[in-house]
Amino acid sequence: MTTLFQQLINGLSLGSIYALLALGYTMVYGIIKLINFAHGDIYMLGAFWGYYTINYWHFNFIFALLSAMVVCAASGVIIEYFAYRPLRHAPRITALITAIGVSYFLENGMSYLYGADTRDFPQVIKQVNYNLWGVRVSNIQILILVTACLLMILLQLIIKKTKMGRAMRAVSVDPDAAELVGININQTISFTFALGSSMAGAAGVLIGLYYNSIDPLMGMTPGIKAFVAAVVGGIGSVPGASLGGFLIGLLETAVQSIGLSAYKDAAVYLVLIIILLVLPSGIFGKNVKEKV
Repeated sequence: MTTLFQQLINGLSLGSIYALLALGYTMVYGIIKLINFAHGDIYMLGAFWGYYTINYWHFNFIFALLSAMVVCAASGVIIEYFAYRPLRHAPRITALITAIGVSYFLENGMSYLYGADTRDFPQVIKQVNYNLWGVRVSNIQILILVTACLLMILLQLIIKKTKMGRAMRAVSVDPDAAELVGININQTISFTFALGSSMAGAAGVLIGLYYNSIDPLMGMTPGIKAFVAAVVGGIGSVPGASLGGFLIGLLETAVQSIGLSAYKDAAVYLVLIIILLVLPSGIFGKNVKEKV
């Protein structure tokens, strides 16, 4: 029982980071039907920004997190403006290939500028371990879980309670009708990219604290796992993306706990295949009929 609770804590901490990443995938897909495979590399940019601001500018955790969110939000808007906006009316496969190209550009660009070596992320918060009935919980895990949950709640409030949130929901349902009633489509899509990218930036700083290391290729595997989380929860569904992230985190730690660490990635993709066979639209997704 102690081992079960220990893995539950580990899974929730890791899953909260996947959930933040998955939110970016699901929001962008919900509004322009694009799988933004460069999203994992925005997360990498957030981790590197946190690394440099803490190491060289001596930011504390809060300022490093907030500044990473701002920088990544700006990066997301720039990528949308230059890479995706010109292709908005092009075939989907064109935009998908462009997203993969942007991903490789960011990875190789960071490797060229800063080297491909793994760097130790500065531990801006001293780790303290608590032992609760045989279960070890660190203050870092608590901080990651609480921060991620607060950001997810804030995101939900923005989507449900603000004018821009209403515009996002309108554009996701019918862009043409939304434009007819005066909604600025370009502004709304840019805001969506900014919001999703800021979540990825926060996740990058949090994962640096969690694993204590970063590198230019760190966004590739977590990015794909976050995409799996978004599909599991129901692509286009914000609560579904959050739930999917936690489920993937729990699955990964469960596989590690039974001594199959080498196969944790395979287990995630196996779940993706099963979900697509049993629930093609995901847990919270809706089946949408299209006229052919």
